[in-house]
Amino acid sequence: MQANEMTKKPKKNHKHLDNALVYTGLIVASLLVVLPFAIVFMTSFMTAEDATTGGFSLIGQSGMTFQGYKEFFNYKDYYTGVPRFLTGLGSTMITSLVPTLASLFFAALAAFAFAKIRFRMSKVFFNIILFTMMIPGTILMVPHYLMYESFGWIDTYLPLIIPGLFGGASMIFFLRQFMFGIPDSLIEAGKVDGLTWFGIFIRVVLPLTVPALLAQGLLSFITHYNAYLGPRLYLKSRDLATLQLVVANFKDAAKFNQPAIMACCIVTILPILILYTIFQKYFVEGIATTGMKL
Repeated sequence: MQANEMTKKPKKNHKHLDNALVYTGLIVASLLVVLPFAIVFMTSFMTAEDATTGGFSLIGQSGMTFQGYKEFFNYKDYYTGVPRFLTGLGSTMITSLVPTLASLFFAALAAFAFAKIRFRMSKVFFNIILFTMMIPGTILMVPHYLMYESFGWIDTYLPLIIPGLFGGASMIFFLRQFMFGIPDSLIEAGKVDGLTWFGIFIRVVLPLTVPALLAQGLLSFITHYNAYLGPRLYLKSRDLATLQLVVANFKDAAKFNQPAIMACCIVTILPILILYTIFQKYFVEGIATTGMKL
């Protein structure tokens, strides 16, 4: 009995030590992630003088002020007087929502074909799609620009929308892995009920794929929302500038007004934070259940 108790105690001690190390690591990692955001958030409520003078401090000597936010929202179009934040947000919604929604549908359709329909050379076509993930986007930048210029698409939203309508290789791969987890018996039941392949996709597969679609939709939207290089290359008019270009232009206009720049960053991040807070549950579910039997 004494020997058994002696062997159990070291195991318990090791378990407590492991838990302590894990929680310590998580706390340190969380602080490393949260601290920069805390600095940006608190600096946005300082005066320009407090942000540039004195040592490091999360709270300015003059207290909290909305001066930085006022500066950002007063950054308006010279002719119309409309805040550039609103025009940039509208442009970003157009170039983010349209390709995200369209790509989810077409990528899910392609993933369904690769996961549940047997046809010749399916593996070859799928491998070709995966191969496109190995091609760096930078080497295609000049050919893409010349092609869009020949189409007359420069200074329009089309170069930012059309290429993203049909989904990327990573989205197709992710949805295909998720659909592998859908039992084939449901597909056979759909055939017995007289559904076509497209009917099975719409009525059977698509509703079961909602968690994965939300996860991929959120990732795709964030990618389009944060895009900077594409809008910088293709959009010449300030009226068409997306939110990321508005931030870059405001940084030049604000110069050394750090609270205004930080306020600009906070306002720009808010839509993504709100979106992630709403869909967090579905996002985690979509990632966790990928490749599992439903």
